[in-house]
Amino acid sequence: MRYALLILSFLVPGLARAQAEALENPGAVSAIQERQYRMHHELLLGVGVLPADAFYKGLIGAVGYTYHFSDSFAWQVGRGMYSYNVQTSLRRQLERDFDVAPTASAFEDQVQWMVGSDLVWSPLYGKTAFLNSSVLHFEAFLLGGGTVVKIDRQDGFRPAVNLGLGVRLFSGQTLSFRLDVTNNVVFAGTSRIINVPTVQLGTAFNFGATE
Repeated sequence: MRYALLILSFLVPGLARAQAEALENPGAVSAIQERQYRMHHELLLGVGVLPADAFYKGLIGAVGYTYHFSDSFAWQVGRGMYSYNVQTSLRRQLERDFDVAPTASAFEDQVQWMVGSDLVWSPLYGKTAFLNSSVLHFEAFLLGGGTVVKIDRQDGFRPAVNLGLGVRLFSGQTLSFRLDVTNNVVFAGTSRIINVPTVQLGTAFNFGATE
């Protein structure tokens, strides 16, 4: 009994000090807010550019439909893009100064249109203050899928793998703006691969979801 009392005499002051410190410094309390905006049926209208080819630049118009299963996972069921191609000064110089035929292989690899489908993963959602006067809600996403590409060659239908990333800025529950940067890896032949990067800015309309 005497030993038990001796042990308690050492323990009780330590427990009292620990309890006092806990009351003085309760620690940080973290809370994660729910998303203010949720997507469901998304219709996308976009414009953009095919910037990478040295012989032409494509000005694109795009349309797409995406079904959102949850806040972080969606299926871009269908997307289509048409490209209006403009010759670069390099192509004109080659044709004028070096008599390079317009039917040369490099000239024929111009994208006319693309259709495809993607899976979309949105792991990041947040908000930030703009000039301390308004709050901007945004999300970042990754996407990947398959594409059928029509190029200028006679046998111009080619399969491709599409990979990209993007960011969405919410204007409200029914309206948001998307910036997509993607790259279609086009299998143009048994040993030829063409990379077709796209930069696209779009307006997205959201239907069927509530705040």
